[in-house]
Amino acid sequence: MPAPAIEEAWLQHRRLVLDVAYRMLGSLSDAEDIVAEAYTRLVEHGIEQLHDPRGWLITVTSRLCLDRLRSAAVRRRAYVGPWLPEPIVSRPGLGNDPADRVTLDDSVRMALLVVLEQLSPAERTVYVLADVFALSFDEVAAIVGRTPAACRQLAVRARARLAEDATARFRPDPDDSRRVVERFAWACATGDLDALVAVLHADVSGDFDSGGVIANAPLHRVTGDRAVANVLHAAFAASGASFVVGSVNGEPGVIVTIADFVVAAISLTVIDELVVTVHGIGNPAKLNR
Repeated sequence: MPAPAIEEAWLQHRRLVLDVAYRMLGSLSDAEDIVAEAYTRLVEHGIEQLHDPRGWLITVTSRLCLDRLRSAAVRRRAYVGPWLPEPIVSRPGLGNDPADRVTLDDSVRMALLVVLEQLSPAERTVYVLADVFALSFDEVAAIVGRTPAACRQLAVRARARLAEDATARFRPDPDDSRRVVERFAWACATGDLDALVAVLHADVSGDFDSGGVIANAPLHRVTGDRAVANVLHAAFAASGASFVVGSVNGEPGVIVTIADFVVAAISLTVIDELVVTVHGIGNPAKLNR
């Protein structure tokens, strides 16, 4: 049995461990594996000599995630089609509140997580620890095994990459975004192509993570309002799917269900009342919650 002091520390910091892991990995399943490993290491290490359990857990978690990111980079090169983060989904009538698992804030927005996937493991680790969790560069350097100066440079490169992507840095008004998402869902549900095109930016881009297990799913990014609308219509027109506006990573999104099973989660980035990006996740392994 773990000592009461360990249980108390874990109860206090477990959510933080999960928050760090999800932002670093973009996968709730992988993040929960890291949480379990961090707890095991805390029990094995003991807490008597720990002056800062929070800092120790962040360090252990970050190093575990950095190792996972490096191995994941190899696996994802063999992934069929786009690899998108595992979504945190909530829909009306769904019992579990995802906020009980991961703190929902700007740092888990799908658009931001997608751009973080383009960073190197070291850049992503430094950005998450320094810019999201406000660790000093001395603290970050001790975790990633580089000098503080090198970590500052990694942070500069990460920030520059994020600044290049309007969808990552733009934060729409939730009410405005929800109205556009509702129009998008209605157009998909009715099969009204013209209404769907009307809610899409002319240069909209869309991708769909099927994990290679969904027949005829697009394997590359699709661009242009008509092209994106046609792909969506072809995917769901004869499926009997329902389109419900819910929460995808803390923002208004669309949850697609067939016979009450979630078959896709669609994250939309809305700028100036038009959808500029569509990220669809349909890989069943990422929706089995």
